[in-house]
Amino acid sequence: MRKAKENTVGETLKFMLKTVRREKPSVFFLYLLAFVTDFAAKMSAIILPKFLIDELVLIIGGEPLENHLSRIIIYAALIVGIALSTNLLLNLEAQLMSVRSEWFNQYFETELSRHTMAMDFEHTEDPEALDKLSKAKDGMSWYSGGAIGILTQLYTVISNAAILLSVSFLIIITCPWLIPVQLISLVLITIFNAKNNKIEAEGFMQLSKMNRVWGYVFYQLSDFRYGKDIRLYNSADMMCEKADTISEQQVAVWKGQQREMRPNNMLINTINALRDGMSYFYIGFLAVTKAITIGDFQMCINSASNLYWSLYHIVTSVQELHKRCSYAHRYLEFTAYPAAMVKGNKPVKDGEHTIEFSHVSFKYPRSDNYVLRDVNITIRSGEHLSVVGLNGAGKTTFIKLLCRLYDVTEGEILVDGVNIKEYSEEEYRRLFAVVFQDFQLFAFSLRENIALADTPDDERIEEVLKQSGFYDDAHKLEHGLNTTLFKSFDEKGTELSGGQQQKTAISRALYRNAPVVILDEPTAALDPVAEYEIYRQFNSLVGGKTAIYISHRLSSCKFCDRIAVFADDTIKEYGTHDELADKPGGIYAEMFSAQAQYYVNCTE
Repeated sequence: MRKAKENTVGETLKFMLKTVRREKPSVFFLYLLAFVTDFAAKMSAIILPKFLIDELVLIIGGEPLENHLSRIIIYAALIVGIALSTNLLLNLEAQLMSVRSEWFNQYFETELSRHTMAMDFEHTEDPEALDKLSKAKDGMSWYSGGAIGILTQLYTVISNAAILLSVSFLIIITCPWLIPVQLISLVLITIFNAKNNKIEAEGFMQLSKMNRVWGYVFYQLSDFRYGKDIRLYNSADMMCEKADTISEQQVAVWKGQQREMRPNNMLINTINALRDGMSYFYIGFLAVTKAITIGDFQMCINSASNLYWSLYHIVTSVQELHKRCSYAHRYLEFTAYPAAMVKGNKPVKDGEHTIEFSHVSFKYPRSDNYVLRDVNITIRSGEHLSVVGLNGAGKTTFIKLLCRLYDVTEGEILVDGVNIKEYSEEEYRRLFAVVFQDFQLFAFSLRENIALADTPDDERIEEVLKQSGFYDDAHKLEHGLNTTLFKSFDEKGTELSGGQQQKTAISRALYRNAPVVILDEPTAALDPVAEYEIYRQFNSLVGGKTAIYISHRLSSCKFCDRIAVFADDTIKEYGTHDELADKPGGIYAEMFSAQAQYYVNCTE
């Protein structure tokens, strides 16, 4: 167990040192500057007052002022000059280090976000992975202080070790019995500090999940997108009550920590008081018996204080370093979270592509229930397939498996006769342009939301806007393609209607110009006229591309070559619209008849 902890500290320190050296090597120069400046400040504050006091004592004792005045002025000037200059340098160093600390906080936040976006999609729905993400965020920021927070503890150990060696030499030649007094008290205090650190570490484990839940609830409360639901369902009290409950749980953990740490803190304060009393008595006795001078008395007092505090800071910084590295190691653990899927490296050939589901069965991770069972279907290049079925029949899961957001549990999916696991993930996903029913738009410009690229092609954007039927509305916006969506960061941002948002998502899919277009409920938020236009232009929208179209409105199926009817966790019916609509007792025939009857009744 101990070896594992040592590895945790070693791995984290190595990672931090390597990262700082690569990204901001100037940090090491600032630590060197702080080391030299701090050492000079402390040693001058210990040694120079001794000589000044001894000179003053000699004058008080009757020696001529003129024999000592010049040395008094020099010592006083040195004390003031060194104190002033070192304070200025240390303040400058602290300000520069603070800037770098904030830079590293943002750097690790960005890297964590980058890793989260790149990790397997399955992990985004895994509570264990989400808890590790929460611990990684908290561990790298709040609890460890990030790169600067950790390296500052290492610097504290090194700088205090230098002070320790220097003051130990001074104490040994003047008042040697101070050393065991300081050591004994430090050992006792170290024990109680270790207990406090253990209590804090246990609290961190309790708080990590609470912090994630707390962040979720407060995000919901402050997100304007949920404003309508909260108001119309009068749920503000319920949301606030949840927030209060979570806050109370967090406070209870903090109170429990303080309650457990209180006896240790009281013992630490008692030991400190006894140490100071014994030290002053011993040094005072030496001065009274004239074993040391008054200047030596002052130097011993300062040396004893620096001896203790340097020892104290070394021990506590080692403990703190271990604790902070343990917190920050959560970041390393998360970034090393094992992949959920095997990654291939085979390139995807250009040209036409045939997709085949061969005996595919699937159940979601951490579930014993199959969502799909023994699905078999072949989708040829350029074919337009409509996927229909009741809610929960597995239609969207079918698409997720095709896009390889999840791997199949049994069977295989083949593209051009090759298992999709063998393809390069990046190349494979370029085959697809998808509009999911829960698509997301971002608080960026309309142009950026469509292109999702650094260098958008405006001509292509204009073209797909016309195809999706959003061209006129887009150009009526105050800033056209430059209009920011939502008001999260821009008070002049616009709130698109549900239909406009869906057309934006369709435009995004068309802009990608992938050989396979997947539309999952693409007209759900459109009015009947806009829906008709999408259907009417369906062939021009997808052209000769392979298209998979999920819809509850079966009239859309007429625009497709084949229809796959999902029911009972598999494909129960497969064929053209005419074949399935005329099938006696068929699932599709019954669904189509029910919808057709609804429209007939509505017109009567």
